[in-house]
Parts: sequence; structure tokens; C-alpha cells
Amino acid sequence: MEFTGSGLTCARVHTIAYGGAEVTLGSLDAAWRSYEIAQELTGPVYGQTTGVGANKAVDVAGGGLDLLRSHATGAGPLVAPERTRAMLAVRLNQLLAGGSGIDPRLLPVLAEAINAGAAPPVRTYGAIGTGDLTALSVTALCLLGELAWDGPRFPLASSDALPFISSGAATLADAALACHRLAALLDAAVEVAARSFQAVNASAEPLALAVQRARRQPGQAATAARLRDMLATEPVRIQDPYGFRAFAQVHGTAVAVASHASRTVEIDLDSATENPLVADDLAWHNGNFHAAAVAHALDGLRTAVATAAQLSTARLAAMMDPALTGRLPFLAAEPGGNGALILEYVAQDALAELRHLAAPVSVGTAVISRGTEDHASFATQAARLALRCVEPLEVVFAVESVAASLALGEPGPDRPLDAELDAARERLRAAF
Repeated sequence: MEFTGSGLTCARVHTIAYGGAEVTLGSLDAAWRSYEIAQELTGPVYGQTTGVGANKAVDVAGGGLDLLRSHATGAGPLVAPERTRAMLAVRLNQLLAGGSGIDPRLLPVLAEAINAGAAPPVRTYGAIGTGDLTALSVTALCLLGELAWDGPRFPLASSDALPFISSGAATLADAALACHRLAALLDAAVEVAARSFQAVNASAEPLALAVQRARRQPGQAATAARLRDMLATEPVRIQDPYGFRAFAQVHGTAVAVASHASRTVEIDLDSATENPLVADDLAWHNGNFHAAAVAHALDGLRTAVATAAQLSTARLAAMMDPALTGRLPFLAAEPGGNGALILEYVAQDALAELRHLAAPVSVGTAVISRGTEDHASFATQAARLALRCVEPLEVVFAVESVAASLALGEPGPDRPLDAELDAARERLRAAF
């Protein structure tokens, strides 16, 4: 997979992290241009001739490596190697876009590390959505040979220190992985919903083209069109419960929100978020490291998938109702049997987790470094929570899938349904 500094997508980040795709480099011209400009800069330059944070007015000389050592402190468990591989890929692509002023000879070394599956020992806690200083400082010390890892070394200069860590690459990596997986689950869930529609003989009338033209919400219309093509049911009720009648409106909104979140993340995957930004013969001091746009997009995504999951549990409840299925309650084989009743508990447990994870983080803030850094996006937490949404969302849709299969098949004796749930989850996971 060629990296050029543009065109990196959430799906490509996922393929590199989990699919083992190898990275090759396109042109390094943009990186060389910013490096050459950086060598000629005069006057005060943040993080080069000055300290950082509240020390921005303190003159320093050659303190970059100490900056790395002081910022390489995190806490909690180590981040999974797939996620750190994704982080390295994101940072490599950003550096190829130019603007950092870093030594471009580092870039082939980062590509080598990615291709070797090298995993810097990054810990979970240490960022608040204004740059992944801890994670990237740890990585830099690995490159220098001061921390152990299974990757290559590179003699970073003092002047390379801030340019290397001035990025939210770890946050963006998590965000890209979460966006890809959640969007894939939402896509796969349309086929699951189609079987639920069939199980209760729900009307396709709410999906009609005339209905969609009347509102023109693109996510709704696209979802309705997909589901409409899968159904050939004759309505038996004037109106079905909302789990069916409002499926396109609710699930389609989640699809649209996921698309927006992916686009927002992908803009930053290809962006120079450096501070200072080296461009047009100058060092531009700025706030591009602040990830407010990503935090808000991911807050919306977590809320949307929780709502889509809630509607899935509504369809599940409908399939337990004999008035809608024409079967015994809970899809039991015998009167008084419990059938698939326990599936509702499983789904509601997972849904409760999604509701908890949906709480917004972007309304929080932090004031640190003696008041110099007086706001934070908490995009790091937004991305971490979005990744945690994948498992419970998968469980909810798997439960619906199992219930629909039971409703459309022959009733069987009461039994554990773990194997069916595991198989349904594997089918959903294939969409990744």
C-alpha cells in the first residue's frame, strides 16, 4: 500500500492494523521541502529555541531529547499492537504531507517498523485530545534505542523531537479503526433487519420511494432502498411498531453519522497538524493539534449507534410477541416454554453498555501547564469509547439475527444459544 501523504482512509488504516498490509513510500518531496525550510528558520521557534507549554518564553538550546524523556510517561495497560501499528501508519502519512520540518530520512524507517509489525510499548492513559505526546514520545525513545522494542532505530536529532510528537496520531488511529468497524456493523445490520421484517411479516410500505422523496434525508433514503430491495412481504397490519416502521429513519441516521465521522477523521489522517507548521518559509504557530472536530464527530457516532441498537432490541421484542409472529411466546416449541427469552437479557445488557459509552466527552475541558493550555477536546477518550462500542453493538445485532433465524425456522427445544450467537457474531465480523 503506497503512502503519499493523502488518500489515507479509515478502511486502509484498518487493513494495515489487522490485515498486515505492507507500506511503501511515494514521493518525499513535501517532507524534504519543510525540512529544508526548518534548517533556515531564524527567530524564536516554539519547541526549538524555546521550551514548551508554560515554558514557551524560556530560551532553550538543544533540549528536544529531554522533551521526549519528560513526556514519555503513561499509565495503564499496554495498547494492543494492532492499534500502535495503526498509529505509526497515521503518523507516517501525516509526515509525508509535509509541514513538520522533521528529517525525512526517518520516514523509510517508520515504514520499516510498520512492515515489521513493531509495537512501541504505549500505555493507555496519557492524552486529552490535544496531541498524543506520551504515545509518540515513547515511540521516539524506541527509535533512539532508549526504550526496548522490536523495531528499527533512528538517530533523531534534538530538532526532530517536537516535530515528531506534535500529532494526534494515536487518537486518529483509534478513531479510524472504530469508524471502520462501526460503519461495517451498521451496514451488515440491514440484512439482519430484513430477516426480522420477514419474521413478523412487517410492511415494506414505510420504505417506499414516495416516502423517501417526501423527506430527502440521504442516510434514510439509502438505507430504505437497500432494505426495500431485500423484501417481498405483503403487509398484514396498517402500521407496524417503530422498530420496523422507523427503521430507515433511525438506522439510516446512524449510517449517515458514521459516514460523517469517517470523513472527519480522514481529513485529519491527511493533514499536517504540526505546531509550529513549517510552510512558506516560516514557522506558523497554531492550534491544528486540537481535535475538537474529531471529538464531536465521535460523540455523535456513539450516540447514533446506541440508538440504532435500541431499535434492534425493539425488533427483538417484537419477535417474542405471538401477536406479531403467529408463534408461541418467546418462539418456544411448547406452551409455557422459555424459548429465546434469554436473548432479551443479553441484548439489553449490551445495550446498557452502549448507552453508557454514548455519554459525550467533548463538553469536558482541562486547564493545565499553568493555564497556558486552557482547553482540551478529549478526542482521545471519544475514540477509545468508540472502539469499545464495537463489541456490544455486534452482540445486539447478533442477538437480533439469532432471533430472526429462530422465528423463520422450526421451533426447537429449550437450549443454550451460545453457539448460535457466536456464529452470528462471526458472520457480522466478516464485514470488517
